[in-house]
Amino acid sequence: MQVVVLAAGQGTRMRSALPKVLQPLAGRPMLAHVLETARTLGAAKICVVYGHGGEAVREALSAPDLAWAHQSPQLGTGHAVQQALPHLDDDRITLVLYGDVPRIGEATLRRLLAAAEGTRLGLLTVALDDPTGYGRIIRDAAGQVQRIVEHKDATEAERAVREVNTGILAAPTALLRDWLGRLSNDNAQGEYYLTDIIAMAVEAGVPVVATQPDTVVETLGVNNRRQLAELERSYQRDVADRLLEAGVTLADPARIDVRGTLSCERDVRIDVNCVFEGEVVLGEGVHIGAHCVIRNARIGAGTRIQPFSHIEDTTMGAACVIGPYARTRPGTELGEDVHLGNFVEVKNSRIADHSKANHLAYVGDADIGQRVNVGAGTITCNYDGANKFRTIIEDDVFIGSDTQLVAPVRVGRGATLGAGTTLTKDAPAEQLTVSRAKQLTIAGWKRPVKAPK
Repeated sequence: MQVVVLAAGQGTRMRSALPKVLQPLAGRPMLAHVLETARTLGAAKICVVYGHGGEAVREALSAPDLAWAHQSPQLGTGHAVQQALPHLDDDRITLVLYGDVPRIGEATLRRLLAAAEGTRLGLLTVALDDPTGYGRIIRDAAGQVQRIVEHKDATEAERAVREVNTGILAAPTALLRDWLGRLSNDNAQGEYYLTDIIAMAVEAGVPVVATQPDTVVETLGVNNRRQLAELERSYQRDVADRLLEAGVTLADPARIDVRGTLSCERDVRIDVNCVFEGEVVLGEGVHIGAHCVIRNARIGAGTRIQPFSHIEDTTMGAACVIGPYARTRPGTELGEDVHLGNFVEVKNSRIADHSKANHLAYVGDADIGQRVNVGAGTITCNYDGANKFRTIIEDDVFIGSDTQLVAPVRVGRGATLGAGTTLTKDAPAEQLTVSRAKQLTIAGWKRPVKAPK
């Protein structure tokens, strides 16, 4: 089996400089969803027919298993598949998909491929309450598919038919090659319709077997922003349903966005308006507060992420308490029972078990040991304007508020840094280090007052 994906459309109704098939659905280009499904089917070859914005499409989704065929000018779906023929083997079935129909399902396509086995043509159709704009499936008195007529070419009687063509089909490649070579553009659009091969198959005595999708939404294409938004909500609702079935508590299933993969163990709770991107794994009993953004993270059992926190490229152990309004940036590794409070930012740092930074701190390029207390207002000064340096803080250190650690610097085990310290040299273990100006009281000093006008 081999796949042709038609992705050459301009998508003018999207009103965007971005090619239509690169418009995002659940955080990934629509075309990426279609290619993922094709790969799941085990396609021997995948050929993408591109046109408008083609180089951007190729750059965004280039992969070793993809062949590319350029369609210029765009003269219809039949003409598009013709461009892919040099990449196809005649001894295989060819499945035709569309880059702007991103929700097509694997099970639906497997039934369609089964319908095309031997010397048959498999056609995916669906019944719509309002079929306006779609090609109608015309059957004979025995119920056999005879042809497809496009909406603009249909009579009033034909337009009353509710069964429509989805455009998705599968056929033996050798037959497909012959039919494509005989297409005509004698129609209202002046285009070469892929659908015209249905009548050719019937004329040649090739059985046309129609199958239906699991859900109508699988066949819906995207031509404008409204349709894209509707598919997004449909996708997210399906994700929410799967999470609920797996035992995840969602405060509101309509207010969660998963733009990647989200894996949850037992008793996970997710509050409203949370966004999950990339690959996220939540351990048993994790609680995610409202309005959090979590990207490429692994979060240990029992950890609580308080509202409005941003977690990115981070791993954290069990029983951590993060936020509210905390941010972990790429390269953050947290041990167990680590506390990061409001307005604490951590970047490219390791913080070991039972350490805390509860208020208004920045920890960048640092290695922090166990049971360390980082006082409010503390920052690691890791950047000199050209290069970055690491700060090492060993176990059981207490750092007073408003401390600056000018890297590279090391704080020894059990050391205490007095509040307001600017540390530029290593602090020895088990001792108090403090650097601050001597406190003075100026006798007789009076505060200035405004001069009379």
